Amino acid sequence: MKIIVLDGCTLNPGDLSWDGLKQLGEVVVYDRTPTDKIIERCKGADVLLTNKVSIGEKEINSLPDLKYIGVTATGYNIIAIEAAKKRGITVCNVPGYSTPSVVQLTFALLLELCLHVQRHSDAVTDGKWSRSLDFSFWDYPLIELSGKTMGIIGFGTIGQQVADVATAFGMNVIGASRTHSNQSQRKNFKWAEIPDLLKESDVVSIHSPLTPQTEGLINKESLKSMKASAFLLNTARGPIIVEEDLASALNEGVIAGAGIDVLLLEPPAKDNPLFNAKNCIITPHIAWATIESRTRLLQIATDNLSAFKKGNPVNVVNG
Repeated sequence: MKIIVLDGCTLNPGDLSWDGLKQLGEVVVYDRTPTDKIIERCKGADVLLTNKVSIGEKEINSLPDLKYIGVTATGYNIIAIEAAKKRGITVCNVPGYSTPSVVQLTFALLLELCLHVQRHSDAVTDGKWSRSLDFSFWDYPLIELSGKTMGIIGFGTIGQQVADVATAFGMNVIGASRTHSNQSQRKNFKWAEIPDLLKESDVVSIHSPLTPQTEGLINKESLKSMKASAFLLNTARGPIIVEEDLASALNEGVIAGAGIDVLLLEPPAKDNPLFNAKNCIITPHIAWATIESRTRLLQIATDNLSAFKKGNPVNVVNG
């Protein structure tokens, strides 16, 4: 079995091992694969593993030996699913691997917005505390989460764990989701439609998938409905937010701040409007990238292929 990894660098920049995958066949790993090299590199492959390299109908129809595509991520919109199904190619993804890490970064962003830890640390090392007449100083407002309301858009596994942590901080929680699972065990929780959630929340955290319904969900009009003191967090998908509208809202004081891990275009253009927006923290799509998360991802991707090889595929998205 010939296995081609098209973009192995982000998953494994050298701190993990491909040995488990190599037990399943001949493995060739490319750090990155440009679009015009996909077909050439994949000739003769039985298996492709890809994170962000798109496998479209053209590629699928040009690779007669291809039997399996493993997406080393949860989202699989980069694959021409129907074309793969017509060819009898199994496509599998890796759900749930990054949940603890995404939850952790969500609160890292929120706590930075509330306490400005890095900015205060920089002020100390720049000598401001040494020059202070008082034992304590702060250059930015300090905000306590207890008693505030967190609105969570997308109340799946990640959203529910975000709610758990929010509750531990003493926050009230509002959930918005296509389906309302039983949350009767939660105190200080309620379901709401998104417009009401935006109006009532002190913090809005996005954990929904990118769909035609969620694309552009956070825009000029929806931002206007939020509290002027509210924070917006997005560790889900960049296109859920209209970036120009968010930048304007931050610069004009429509909302107080934002913590963003995902953008519309990745890597972003140098002139992305959020780069000059007030009180906007941006991290480079790292919520998934802890070593623990990536270890789980590689292991599950390997287990998926092993199950397929045994004739019992799991995590199939085009079955």
